[in-house]
Amino acid sequence: MKKLKQLASYCIFLVLIIAFSACGTQAESPSSPYETPIEEHEALPLPEEQNPNNPEQHIPNPTQIYNHETIAQPTVPQPYYTLPAPRPDGDMSVERALANRRSRRDFMDTALSIEQLSQLLWAAYGITLPMDSTPWGDFRGGFRTTPSAGATFPLEVYVVVGNVHGLSPGIFIYNSEDHTITRLADGDVREQLRDIALGQQMVADAPITIFYSSVMHRITERYGERGIRYAYMELGHSAQNVYLQAEALGLGTVAIGAFDDSRIISLFGLAQGEEPLYLMPVGHYY
Repeated sequence: MKKLKQLASYCIFLVLIIAFSACGTQAESPSSPYETPIEEHEALPLPEEQNPNNPEQHIPNPTQIYNHETIAQPTVPQPYYTLPAPRPDGDMSVERALANRRSRRDFMDTALSIEQLSQLLWAAYGITLPMDSTPWGDFRGGFRTTPSAGATFPLEVYVVVGNVHGLSPGIFIYNSEDHTITRLADGDVREQLRDIALGQQMVADAPITIFYSSVMHRITERYGERGIRYAYMELGHSAQNVYLQAEALGLGTVAIGAFDDSRIISLFGLAQGEEPLYLMPVGHYY
């Protein structure tokens, strides 16, 4: 009987050791943003007043987030432009835009309206739910049209303007937080950009070209080298938004990854560690 009691005590001791070991294993931090509680779509709930899943919570539409009337019509180049608020509703369904989506390469040099430019940039990376800061960190303005691992938002969106009503040609960077564009350089650089893109004529023909880069440290500081993969995924999400928005506006686009890295870095003045990713000429097509 005494030996049986000793054996029972030993078994209980082993069970406790195994239980504590399992708890320690579960406490380890996951390496994927799709498992971590700081991912924008997972685990931790948003505060009640900012929870988009709350059926009683009113989620603002873009015209409420960006309450802009229209862009100024400058007679000389200006450094900073306020874009008109994007429309939350269009004339084409998502399903129809998906069915129509094609890569278009034969563009007319027909001017785009400032409203079309505004809509395209918002679709690429615009704010959909403003949030200055949260318990999980700085969301760099809030949730956007594009999902981002851990809401790190590593992308930067530029636009080369050649032919847009009310906007003199130049290179601009899009500011998602207040839906504005900042002029980085004056002049029509479309032919120069065509040469950088290995002679692809559609870059010179289209009235605008959207250019993407990624500031990799924003995402690799959290996810290490795997964050580079997440940045490329995010680029794909954003570029597809541009494809679908272009179709909904009766425009076309094509994604281009072939260009001279060093020359495009110089043209756009990219910072050290900012990686060039994509060109997307947009315009009316034949």
